[in-house]
Amino acid sequence: MADKIQLLPDVIANQIAAGEVIQRPASAIKELMENSIDSGATHIKVIVKGAGKTLLQVIDNGSGMSETDARMCFEKHATSKIRTADDLFDIRTMGFRGEALASIAAIAQV
Repeated sequence: MADKIQLLPDVIANQIAAGEVIQRPASAIKELMENSIDSGATHIKVIVKGAGKTLLQVIDNGSGMSETDARMCFEKHATSKIRTADDLFDIRTMGFRGEALASIAAIAQV
């Protein structure tokens, strides 16, 4: 009998994962705003053009990130909030999965 099960290429797996997190432009805004709040932002500006299909931009005054973190945040399952399995039971922030930006990037021009 021929083998039928195969691993999906990363690009397809990321697009599937994106569907779980990012279903429409409003989902992307929600994820980005949660990141802003988690970064300590007190002022958040959201710019939307073309109902989110042309542009989604979130500008905030949060703590920001290093150049390395800016690159790492697009990697699948990259997170600043989980180091051990026990951390899953002690999360006090809005987001933690570390897949939002990787998922957004899988289905958008970033």
